[in-house]
Amino acid sequence: MAEQLKDLADDRALLGRTSTAERVSDILRSRIAEGYFPPGTRLSEDSIGGALGVSRNTLREAFRLLTHERLLVHELNRGVFVRVLTVEDVEDIYRTRRLVECAVVRGLGEPPYGLDGLAGAVEEGRRAAREGDWNGVGTANIHFHRELVALAASERTAELMRSVFAELRLAFHVVDEPQRLHEPYIARNVAILEALQEGERGKAERLLAGYLDDSLERVVEVYRRRVGEDG
Repeated sequence: MAEQLKDLADDRALLGRTSTAERVSDILRSRIAEGYFPPGTRLSEDSIGGALGVSRNTLREAFRLLTHERLLVHELNRGVFVRVLTVEDVEDIYRTRRLVECAVVRGLGEPPYGLDGLAGAVEEGRRAAREGDWNGVGTANIHFHRELVALAASERTAELMRSVFAELRLAFHVVDEPQRLHEPYIARNVAILEALQEGERGKAERLLAGYLDDSLERVVEVYRRRVGEDG
């Protein structure tokens, strides 16, 4: 925890002159997604508030925002913890992803599409794989799907999926088999990108739906062994 707090103190500059709860929650959300605070970790108000240089009230409001996003959970007389998802949570995350991401591809309209962000995420994943950085591959994979959602040009959809992807990272941290989890999807991201480059929305949607179904099966298989169905 000491190392995490040291890194967190480095984020103090990101707050600027006004230490709003929204900015604090942005920092904590990123740190949770990156695995600095793994699922089940108790978050100390004193330690985190001291590291960021924010008031207890500001930090509590940030905790409240992240609890609303399902990233934290408040346990009576125990404190605030990074949430440990249940298997049902993971299944619901993928159900939401399938509904939203496939609808984004279906609604793209006529090509050409602005695919630079997707292409950049594909290259990011390939580079991380060459370096043997499988957690980096997982991050690139999230970036790929975030860029795909961005094709909808909808702030509301992007905000919804930001929370969904952050929750997904909680599951990835518990599974803790990054190569097995992420390596197969590098080539599948390429296939989706190429279909969109060719203007084949229907093909891209079919590839994406199959991708998400297979990913759900793979994640749940390992996740169930790690935490059990009762969470």
